[in-house]
Amino acid sequence: MENNIKNLIIKYKSLIGLIILCLIISIITPRFLTITNILNVLTQVSVNAIIAVGMCFVILTGGIDLSVGSILAITGAIAATLATKNVNVILNLLIVLLIGAFIGFLNGITVAKGKIQAFIVTLATMTVFRGVTYVYTKGTPISVIDSKFTFVGNGKIAGIPMPIILIIIVVLAAWYILNQTRYGRYVYAVGGNEDSARLSGINTVKIKTLVYVICGMTAALSGVVVTSRIGSASPNAGVGFELDAIAAVVLGGTSLSGGEGSVIGTIIGAMIIGVLNNGLNLINVSPFYQSIVKGLVILLAVMLDKKNK
Repeated sequence: MENNIKNLIIKYKSLIGLIILCLIISIITPRFLTITNILNVLTQVSVNAIIAVGMCFVILTGGIDLSVGSILAITGAIAATLATKNVNVILNLLIVLLIGAFIGFLNGITVAKGKIQAFIVTLATMTVFRGVTYVYTKGTPISVIDSKFTFVGNGKIAGIPMPIILIIIVVLAAWYILNQTRYGRYVYAVGGNEDSARLSGINTVKIKTLVYVICGMTAALSGVVVTSRIGSASPNAGVGFELDAIAAVVLGGTSLSGGEGSVIGTIIGAMIIGVLNNGLNLINVSPFYQSIVKGLVILLAVMLDKKNK
């Protein structure tokens, strides 16, 4: 009985941590558990959560993608340009997703086929595409006034903000791919032991390349959401977003060595970061101290995860 309880706690530690965090913040400030604030938290979390879902695929194979913030910036800038030219919103989104997928493909094929460490490859592309964004925008924001485009980040359907609807769609699609398809099983297999996966007949190059394509697409979708929410594409958009995405994946229980983790856990991890940020804002904690607290929470989560293995 005691072992069963212990196993349940270990299995659902991220969810338990989120519940405890919500209870503590709600005790400190009653403003936290209001419908308005909860929707606000979910909306704020949506961008990081969408990126984190793609990052989860990459980390499950034992890789990492540091370029997601730069992909967000360049795709957001391109989406803003297309919006100013009155390009249909759906077509705009498809073009941007294809660009994100192409950048992800470049990352993936270089990592998988070139056998270069993902950290080095994506660090390089992070720098390259941040520079491309500055060149493309000439260092100035691109404003968007198209109401159909800004609806993506600010509109509501049945009272539910669009960013929340988008993250629900992304999570359901990702969960289905990882849990109900052969490709999903192969992702876990490659992360668990790439050599064994290759010897068993799995095309590891294809599997690893596709996870970066997926990550590029989720970063591009986040680029559209960010740009439409603020009505402007900034060349500095997405700076540091890769760290929050990685933190969400780790807090959600996904192993950095690959082969273990889930999309649902990643969303819980993103929620922990979002709730923590929101709670600290509500109790007027300085942003400088917020970074310290967030860093310590992430470190504690990794240490606990290591201890339980």
